[in-house]
Amino acid sequence: MFITHQDAQIFTVSFGSAPRTILALGGWAGSWELWTEPFGYLSQSWHTIAFDHRGTGATVAPVESITVEAMVSDVFAILAALNVDQCVLAAESAGVMIALMAALQQPERFTGLVLVDGIAYRPTPDGQDPFLIGLQTHFQATIGQFVDACVPEPNSEAERRWGRQILARSEQAAAIQLYECVFGVDLRAQLSQISQRTLIVHGEADQIVPLQAGEWLASQIPNSHLHIVKGAGHVPTVTRPQEIADVINRYFEA
Repeated sequence: MFITHQDAQIFTVSFGSAPRTILALGGWAGSWELWTEPFGYLSQSWHTIAFDHRGTGATVAPVESITVEAMVSDVFAILAALNVDQCVLAAESAGVMIALMAALQQPERFTGLVLVDGIAYRPTPDGQDPFLIGLQTHFQATIGQFVDACVPEPNSEAERRWGRQILARSEQAAAIQLYECVFGVDLRAQLSQISQRTLIVHGEADQIVPLQAGEWLASQIPNSHLHIVKGAGHVPTVTRPQEIADVINRYFEA
């Protein structure tokens, strides 16, 4: 379904009818598909919701509307449109910053957080940014290299091919805006204010956001637990979906 909010038509999916709800966000230029396989397991005992955030997948939004503020606002618009008062909020990679900002803005709306291979701080580049230059000059090749770095696991060519297809649906200008709009976002001083139970999941072999970042995040959020996915890269929701679903179920049933 498409949910209209402000100047965007946001492609949204909803599965299951269980009393508890989990809403999931993708990262950078990754659509809701990054949560497809974990949702296959979670939808048996959760009401699962995800959407293509601005600049990704099937969502239609002006490039200039892609801001962190708009993406946080979209989270609450989705909840309102689907009549969800409270949920667990999950996110991966750059989407973790959006989830943290939403949880800080309206903590009463979220009974828990799931943060997968995420960051709470993105410094503004000091000088030239090679990745940004790659996006500007050799978009498809840069996406391919990024996906390869995201999925270092052996025997994962199908997942890498799928990842390239997911990211290719983000137009070049939108992908660049998504990358640049988080420059300077710094939530480090606010992490101690996160009151929700928080499950932090991190791939042991993540080449994009090293494991040390997940360990540090867990040390800063008071009521948190770190689960390390052995041998996994940056997108364990794609490469280890059952493990991700299982650890979510265990954590929130405890």
